[in-house]
Amino acid sequence: MIKAIIFDFDGVLVESVDIKTKAFAKLFESERKEIVEKIVDYHLKNAGVSRFEKFRYIYKEILERELTDEIFKALCKRFSELVVDEVVNAPYVKGAKEFLDAYSVVYDCYIASATPQEEIEEIIKRRNMMRYFKGIYGSPKKKVDIVREILTVNTSSLSPQSSVLSPYPSILPTQSSPLSPQSFVYVGDALSDYEATKDNLVNFIARINDNESIFANIDCIKVKDLCRLAEVIKELAKA
Repeated sequence: MIKAIIFDFDGVLVESVDIKTKAFAKLFESERKEIVEKIVDYHLKNAGVSRFEKFRYIYKEILERELTDEIFKALCKRFSELVVDEVVNAPYVKGAKEFLDAYSVVYDCYIASATPQEEIEEIIKRRNMMRYFKGIYGSPKKKVDIVREILTVNTSSLSPQSSVLSPYPSILPTQSSPLSPQSFVYVGDALSDYEATKDNLVNFIARINDNESIFANIDCIKVKDLCRLAEVIKELAKA
């Protein structure tokens, strides 16, 4: 039986993928057109990877320039300025709000995002979504490590009070007995999401939206939006 759900954020709960794509193009708009196209293409092919890793790759492999700490901090600051307000105001993925309203009291829900920790917390607070989640995790942690961390808290015999792994110790899981990895399902839209579940033996559901090629050769459950997510999870539990 499924007891807990881990959601990616951009492109799974909120239609914000294009906002990040436009921000990468804007950030490097002073470069030649073909360079900007390479940067955007790299970004799109590496959805789910943190912007920190992307900036390092772009400077080393595409621009072939040194990325100083000063430039790195300026890029991070400018990127946040370009995206935060727009993500706060972005629409939900169809069915996402309805699912969270109805089922966040049924399942333990978590966020695993490539967005920096402080920024994803700010976005979720400003969208009034904090009440839905027992934990919110962002970069620099990798998603595979985030999933492992959530599982460690929930699948061990440690009492919630004894753990220091969650950023929200006051709202740690309340189950009286440990959960198994198979009682978790992860809903994501990037290869990094799928790989995080594969390494941790967690069920996976792919949200498909202009990313069909990523999952073309992957045998997993695929949904176009979250309107039928409750039914899909119930069916998954029977499998």
